[in-house]
Amino acid sequence: MRIEFSGPVKEAFDDLQGKGVLRKWGSGVTDALRRRNVFVGELRQVGIKSPDTIAVPSVRNDAAFLFSVVATTSVAAVAAGQLPGDWGFFSSYLIGGITLVVLAIGSTAPGLLSVVIDRFSQLFPDYKDRVLKHEAAHFLLGYLVGVPITGYSVELGREHTEFAEAKIQQRIIERQLTDEEIDSLALVAVAGMAAEGREYEEVMGQTADLYDLQRLLLRSKTKLSDAQQQNITRWAVWSAAGLLRSHAEEHKALIEAMRRGASVAECVQAIESAGGQKQA
Repeated sequence: MRIEFSGPVKEAFDDLQGKGVLRKWGSGVTDALRRRNVFVGELRQVGIKSPDTIAVPSVRNDAAFLFSVVATTSVAAVAAGQLPGDWGFFSSYLIGGITLVVLAIGSTAPGLLSVVIDRFSQLFPDYKDRVLKHEAAHFLLGYLVGVPITGYSVELGREHTEFAEAKIQQRIIERQLTDEEIDSLALVAVAGMAAEGREYEEVMGQTADLYDLQRLLLRSKTKLSDAQQQNITRWAVWSAAGLLRSHAEEHKALIEAMRRGASVAECVQAIESAGGQKQA
């Protein structure tokens, strides 16, 4: 979503909203979503299954990948050891050394290893549904707070800073953000983890969401303490989960539209058509 493309899209959405065509565009920005103190227990009230795991990175994919590497190389090394002569000796050591190489890369360049782990995570049976629910939540809440959306990708772990830039029509590094801007954009940033938290005990795609939220908080005009940043995170997840609960039909319709590769216009139509013509 490049800013030069999102401007005209925002103007078109605003115009259609003014004509009563897009009733839900920007409807999520209300006084009811103003920032307040939120306790961990309140997250369960909006459907978060395991509030204590929110903002705690999951190691499921990492552990499964490492176990697979160790198990595979161990079996291969034993098999190679049966080769005649020096072939068996050197082959088994070389194959066994793959585990050490993987650990070395993870320690020195974790970014390279994360790409492989992301691909490996696609083997999990819940991967596709997680991705769709996660990305549909970003799309839906972005739409509800008035973020012009020019495209989407069903890829878990994408950065969503472009949502913020599309909303303020400016690079976030070029100016600081007001409390009102932080409040609405924080919802979009954590929407994916809120959606996963409502469906699963463990949230897999929250690392990118939290990173994106942190980038927003660092641009806040109001200096925020660590405690305040933690509360904003809880509040944003609580608010996002509440919006997803009240717009469950829209979220479901959007998931199905994205599942079949619908265009942005078709996704918007799915949102507007679902759940009647209710206001947020």
